[in-house]
Amino acid sequence: MDPQMDLKLIRNLVRLMERGELSELEIDDQKAGMRVTLKRGTSSGAVGPVVMVPPASHAAPMPDMGMAAPAPQAAPSEEGGRPAGVIEITSPMVGTFYRASGPDEDPFASAGTQVDDEAVVCIIEAMKVMNEIKAECSGEVVEILVENGEPVEFGQPLFLVKRA
Repeated sequence: MDPQMDLKLIRNLVRLMERGELSELEIDDQKAGMRVTLKRGTSSGAVGPVVMVPPASHAAPMPDMGMAAPAPQAAPSEEGGRPAGVIEITSPMVGTFYRASGPDEDPFASAGTQVDDEAVVCIIEAMKVMNEIKAECSGEVVEILVENGEPVEFGQPLFLVKRA
């Protein structure tokens, strides 16, 4: 199984849970040999344990769960203190935020950088795994909200992007 595909599937499932205000979601696909269980805590709203059982054959494609990643939400004008058309890129997981792939490397994105859906904007290290985070929106980075090396929480805003 492709680790990037797993991360994308988990992100989509978490967003589905948030939009539907679900506290628990279980998907068991016998055909693909995959099972995913997500549970959301009642007090903190954080997603709990995730269990993924890989297909018997690593060559088997990931099943299409029929879920497209929702577009990032534009921040409301004046209410949040942000102008209309500004989108937050949020952390899809708990981990450590890194702006570049290494200490001597240039950052993936800085204020003024133009990004598109597939542009990598940062890395979040979680359990010794470096996860590339894509913008999943198009526009210009206007602000970076997290310092390099800081711990981040699930759903924490990382970047502000002015929609193109």
